[in-house]
Amino acid sequence: MTHLLGGSAVAVSALGFGAASIGNLYRAVPDEQAAATVEAAWQAGIRYFDTAPHYGLGLSEQRLGRALAGRPREQYAVSTKVGRILVDEPGGVGDDLANGFAVPATRRRVWDYTAAGVRRSIEHSLTRLGLDRIDLVLMHDPEESPDPDQVLREAYPALAALRAEGAVGAIGVGSKDPATLARFATRTDVDALMVAGRYTLLEQPALDDILPACAARGVAVLNVGVFNSGLLAVEWPDESRPYEYGTAPAGVLARAQGIAAACRRHGVTLPQAALAFAAAHPAVASIVVGAGKPDHVDRSAAWFALPAPPPQLWAELVETGLLRPDAPVPA
Repeated sequence: MTHLLGGSAVAVSALGFGAASIGNLYRAVPDEQAAATVEAAWQAGIRYFDTAPHYGLGLSEQRLGRALAGRPREQYAVSTKVGRILVDEPGGVGDDLANGFAVPATRRRVWDYTAAGVRRSIEHSLTRLGLDRIDLVLMHDPEESPDPDQVLREAYPALAALRAEGAVGAIGVGSKDPATLARFATRTDVDALMVAGRYTLLEQPALDDILPACAARGVAVLNVGVFNSGLLAVEWPDESRPYEYGTAPAGVLARAQGIAAACRRHGVTLPQAALAFAAAHPAVASIVVGAGKPDHVDRSAAWFALPAPPPQLWAELVETGLLRPDAPVPA
């Protein structure tokens, strides 16, 4: 199953692949393993692949491009991001783990949301990916840039012009900040929002403003971080599981365990329910899951393919205060 992004002709698969991990997110991934992971995604029917220059200082884009080379170009969609230009750092020493990636510090990121910077970033990404076009270009973490207003003032019009020229298929923004996402959903003509960790079975702040605005304006939602960094990716979450890339507060962990217990009572696993819920809102076009190993892709695809959990599960979660009553649930 595929869904179109906004008013564009770009189609994405209902399950997408996030390529941050094959950019050596937190730990080194061998080249062969990265290629095998993309191959597993392809074999699972995934046809939407997301990457960014930020991921491994370009390594994710390079590996994804190599892994997709030779596949029918009309059969898949690729998104990458703008905002951070990569600049060579010949004298760079050490690694990039301070930014989360186990790669040599031979490049550095420079914020550039000027119109020229947007075009330059896309050109560099095309070279790293080995592609002649990018289907979806996302403005990456605008709220973290030194001048967030510049993103609306310069970067967005530049991307809109590229879309009008046919140089890119669709445009959007990716962020974990609800205010930023709501701003772009209501003030621009983007095709898609990549919503990071703001609409999950554990927490649904995007239901306040973002998702209603997207549904009303025909903006497609790419839902990422649906396991809350890993807390919901196991049948029983405990203190060892990450939340928002750190340690889960006691209250958050207790809430996750309460949801997991309800899942058990109704014969489903927590990850299965998390994926089903995250895809159920009508504005969501794709659930994007990250993976650095083939078996992680296989596992997520298997969960995603399972039948929807029973209605009694959602009713119990609402009755016990573990799920918002206004959240759409799978049929």
